[in-house]
Amino acid sequence: MLLKLEKAFDKFADYIGIITGISMVLMILNVFYDVIMRYFFKAGSIAMQEMEWHLFSVIILLGVAYTLKEDGHVRVDLIYDRLASKKKAMINMVGVFLFILPIAFLVGIASIDNAYAAFLSGEQSGDPGGLTNRWIVKALIPLSFLLLVITSIGFFIKNLNIYLGLKSDDSYNMKTEIEDMKRDTLAKKGEEK
Repeated sequence: MLLKLEKAFDKFADYIGIITGISMVLMILNVFYDVIMRYFFKAGSIAMQEMEWHLFSVIILLGVAYTLKEDGHVRVDLIYDRLASKKKAMINMVGVFLFILPIAFLVGIASIDNAYAAFLSGEQSGDPGGLTNRWIVKALIPLSFLLLVITSIGFFIKNLNIYLGLKSDDSYNMKTEIEDMKRDTLAKKGEEK
């Protein structure tokens, strides 16, 4: 039951990751267009420049939840890396309840009024030719923290499964992948000599 629940939360987080990835591609295309227009055609668009920041906000705000699912956040690994899987899982579960959830609820709830006020006032860019409907990007703040709460629950369940021994901690890890790539590169260099 817990393993199925974990997979459902992971699938949800994967959808967030897809949206984040699409936003990244859109931002790259936006910047590419803006640079070409500015430097080759001497024409720029304030709206397109602002769109870069809005897409960047989408990437960061949604990427936080997806990165948690991938366990890719920066942490001090001096002690953590040397611990057994069960101890790591316990630290992660405690971290969800002591740090992630309280901060996510605090920021998420506090940002609702700001987004609502932007919606009511029809807030838009102060620059001529800038974007309208700034409330959309402001509404993404409480939404992103809601998504973080949801993925935090999935992260907690994943670590509970590890702690209970229902699953091993041999899942994908970017740090492990980087170490494997370094080892492969060194092995190839050794073969070339």
